[in-house]
Amino acid sequence: MTHQYQLEGLTCDGCVAKVKSLLSTIAGIESVGINAQRNEATISMTQHVSTETLQAALKDYPKYTIVDKINVVRLPSVEAESEKPWLETYKPILLIFGYITLVTLLIQLGNDRFDAMQWMQHFMAGFFLVFSFFKLLNLTGFAESYQMYDVIARRFPAWGYVYAFTELGLGLAYLTNFQPQVTNVLTFVVMSLSIIGVLQSVLNKRRIQCACLGATFNLPMSTVTIIEDGLMIAMSAGMILMTL
Repeated sequence: MTHQYQLEGLTCDGCVAKVKSLLSTIAGIESVGINAQRNEATISMTQHVSTETLQAALKDYPKYTIVDKINVVRLPSVEAESEKPWLETYKPILLIFGYITLVTLLIQLGNDRFDAMQWMQHFMAGFFLVFSFFKLLNLTGFAESYQMYDVIARRFPAWGYVYAFTELGLGLAYLTNFQPQVTNVLTFVVMSLSIIGVLQSVLNKRRIQCACLGATFNLPMSTVTIIEDGLMIAMSAGMILMTL
């Protein structure tokens, strides 16, 4: 007997291979075929296997969900998100940048003149604190998504977990002006390494989820992600040069 299912959470070929491997280990499963473009799975079985049993096989990876086609309720995929108008797709990240920019500029009203160094310090504090917050909402989901494209996390999956707390630490360091030169150098190194995987994914036109806001928002990887990382690199480099 053969059944069709709706799969959600697939972001790359690695996801397909992982889900296929997990489902194939279930007793009674004969073969598993996955169409990543349509987020569908076709499963042949020698005996009936419940959808609950299939989902239980994926329990260690909560971002993957499998639903019988007759009961499916479509969830937004990365491909569906990319088909939305640009402004609607990236509204969450644009709003975040807008709020951080507005708040940090308002702080400057208390100064006699615009202090570029202080503004960048406050902006980066807000950036890292807000972005780490969204990553920590679903740390496992972020780490799994980050592993799909980051050059370090691909080799060392634990880096995804460390990275979220690294952002939190950098945010607190900028907020308290702790060892500014060390903080700027660390930011420059971390963000430079991070942008490598982003550039590779965008240049190769891979349709995967950007993990910049964790697993909370289904944002596709694009030049927006490059600009986001590039801005942090440019600001940290600028502050390093300004203190020399």
